[in-house]
Amino acid sequence: MLKFLKDLENRHHRRIQGGLELLKYIGPGLIVTVGFIDPGNWASNLAAGASFGYSLLWMVTLSTLMLIILQHNVAHLGIASGLCLSEAAEKYVKPSLVKPLLWSAMAASVATSLAEILGGAIALQMLFGLPPKIGSVLVTALVIYLLFSNNYRRLEKWIIGFVSLIGLSFIYELSLAQVSWGQAAAGWVAPATPAGSMVVVMSVLGAVVMPHNLFLHSEIIQSRQWNLEDEKVINRQLKFEFTDTLLSMLVGWAINSAMIIMAAATFFKLGKPVSELQQAEQMLSPLLGGHSALVFALALLFAGVSSSVTSGMAGASIYAGLYGEPLNLKDNHSRMGVYISFFGALAMILFISDPFQGLIYSQMALSVQLPFTIFLQVYLTSSKKVMGRHANPRWMVVLLSAIGLVVAWLNVKLLMSLFAG
Repeated sequence: MLKFLKDLENRHHRRIQGGLELLKYIGPGLIVTVGFIDPGNWASNLAAGASFGYSLLWMVTLSTLMLIILQHNVAHLGIASGLCLSEAAEKYVKPSLVKPLLWSAMAASVATSLAEILGGAIALQMLFGLPPKIGSVLVTALVIYLLFSNNYRRLEKWIIGFVSLIGLSFIYELSLAQVSWGQAAAGWVAPATPAGSMVVVMSVLGAVVMPHNLFLHSEIIQSRQWNLEDEKVINRQLKFEFTDTLLSMLVGWAINSAMIIMAAATFFKLGKPVSELQQAEQMLSPLLGGHSALVFALALLFAGVSSSVTSGMAGASIYAGLYGEPLNLKDNHSRMGVYISFFGALAMILFISDPFQGLIYSQMALSVQLPFTIFLQVYLTSSKKVMGRHANPRWMVVLLSAIGLVVAWLNVKLLMSLFAG
């Protein structure tokens, strides 16, 4: 009996140790998840639910499944090789190919920053009545200060916590809304592209599977330099990384789904068109009452600021990779990547007349670049020269390639729908 109790105590102790050890590895996935509830996502989800009801929920499911596989795979690159995606590309891909690929990724970083900065500017307009263009300049200045002063690290947990709380409030609201769960269940698993929906379909894809997040995840992981440890440490990190990625991405799936469902129940059901992001605060009013506009605006501002920081970090990582360097915000190449990402976005914002459509099309642009990043990733993570014994097995190569082909096919459908229109 004493031996049984001792064994039981030891197993309990090992479970506690395993749980504590897992917490040590949690982090990169959560930072990537900030992109799940950024202003671009809010706009894409609002447009999807308000215009097409529950019929585009399948795109959230498909995108999240793709994202879990891609983020897990690119994290393996950082762990096994000690290189981020852009560094590995510069080192192992021909210069004639790598430069166009990385510059297209920089363009995607600009498109991402455009959505994040513009979302923050819309929040400032809601809070203080500032014109979006002036608000965009202020948001850009704030984010650059936070990045280069390193003060963002002090605010990161608070920002992620607050934005996550708003995301979870959308989930809670599902219990208050009159949701057609039968239609929602069908929408999650039955692919459909209603007439005129391809731009929104691709914007949802680009808002979930964001090219800059693939670069950023590999950068964050490789900065820990697990590849310098022994195989036992590497294998343990690979195992815990998947748990981190899976849990983080599932949270994002739930929040994105909740936003679309609430938009369908709030706007589509009433046949009410949506032309601006500010209308989304109406979805929070059953939960937050008269304070919904204030809370929504604050959440949108924090979402814009936090996701702008991550898009700036991704731009820095991509540009530094062109020179075979890791992210280092004290280095001129990394700083130049931040400036290109932010000031390129700011220049485009100054010429945007419809902020809501600007958000939608910026997310669509990400989906257009996405196949290039996916196939670059497949090439690198399947190479034994890059990954050693951790190179992709054949089934993973097939799966990753299939994801790239599906995204490319959706882009072809998008072009066909644009020309047909």
